[in-house]
Amino acid sequence: MRWLITCLAVLLVLAVVLVGAREDDVPMPETGQTWVEIDGETYGARPDDQGPIGGGVGYAHIVTDGNYRAKTIDELLDALSKAKAGEIIFIDPAAEMDFTGLVYAEKLVLGIPGGVTLASNRGQDGSPGALLYSDAFQTAPLIRTLGPGVRVTGLRLRGPDPKTRLDHHRRAFSTGREDASAYYYALPNSNGIQADHPGLQVDNCELSGWSHAAIYLTTGDYHHIHHNYIHHNQRNGLGYGVSHGYGDNCQSLIEFNFFDYNRHSIAGTGKPGNAYEARHNVEGGHAISHYFDMHGGRDRGDGTNIAGDWMRIHHNTFRRADQPAVVIRGVPQQQAEIHHNWFAASDPSGRVFRPWPVGGETHVLVQGNAYGVQAPEVKDRGEQ
Repeated sequence: MRWLITCLAVLLVLAVVLVGAREDDVPMPETGQTWVEIDGETYGARPDDQGPIGGGVGYAHIVTDGNYRAKTIDELLDALSKAKAGEIIFIDPAAEMDFTGLVYAEKLVLGIPGGVTLASNRGQDGSPGALLYSDAFQTAPLIRTLGPGVRVTGLRLRGPDPKTRLDHHRRAFSTGREDASAYYYALPNSNGIQADHPGLQVDNCELSGWSHAAIYLTTGDYHHIHHNYIHHNQRNGLGYGVSHGYGDNCQSLIEFNFFDYNRHSIAGTGKPGNAYEARHNVEGGHAISHYFDMHGGRDRGDGTNIAGDWMRIHHNTFRRADQPAVVIRGVPQQQAEIHHNWFAASDPSGRVFRPWPVGGETHVLVQGNAYGVQAPEVKDRGEQ
């Protein structure tokens, strides 16, 4: 009888765990080989001397202490009210801060003063870093910059909704509703970190479960997003890992990140002033839409065909070919350069890039990329 009771107890625990498990409660996959050398040139994402792609163990710039230390939400809020430029707020690695109630009751947003670093120690001796989360769908955002030069590092930031919500999108837009947009947005969406000022740095973090964007760059240049694990931000119609907003000048460098299960891992509104360089990122490829994106004028409804200023997409590894890798939904004002990437697709085509064919008036240059998984070859050496 005792063994039967023990077995039933174990099964009950397992059932609770399985029912309560979230889609995004998964460790970052092993990256394996992320680049290939062909004729002396490197194609795909190659880690730098700052640490592994996706950050974590081995990252060179882990923060382990600060001018302020916080173990509780109250201690964190107090530190944020006092911190000055150049100072560090360090969150205890064992902390799990639940902001759900405060978002509902107070519409709480964690404002970080300009020049301040918010940190934990993801990667130190295997630490996952402190966890900050909200289960309120209207968390928009959880963290916002209050000035330029903010850094967020070594944290786990978990949003309320890691699901695709395909049925909700279908009911809104595929059933002939007159109030389709209002119905769709009646289900609130969430953002993890929102940059309203230039120079945001997000490094060595894990961000998941944000239905609009894990990192929303509304405006400003010199944003640097690097060595993060960004996954399960995938609500249909939204769902961005890093999104560039409607500011007059919204530009970023995005490098050494591991992306997976995002609707678009990188996206932009395409408004004049939008631009990004994406290099040495690994795209896991589990997505319901294309991986890297720039909207055009038709998406914005502004009467133009402009898709941002420029894009430089190079030395990235796209692990799967289930979706197009890069879709540019208009014409960049300057040029989109796509080179030295490693694509799982066997050949360059419209199933990898849009527009296709490229060149000429598209302002898109695709040249010098490797294709194929087992025996990769360079198949676009300039013949387009």
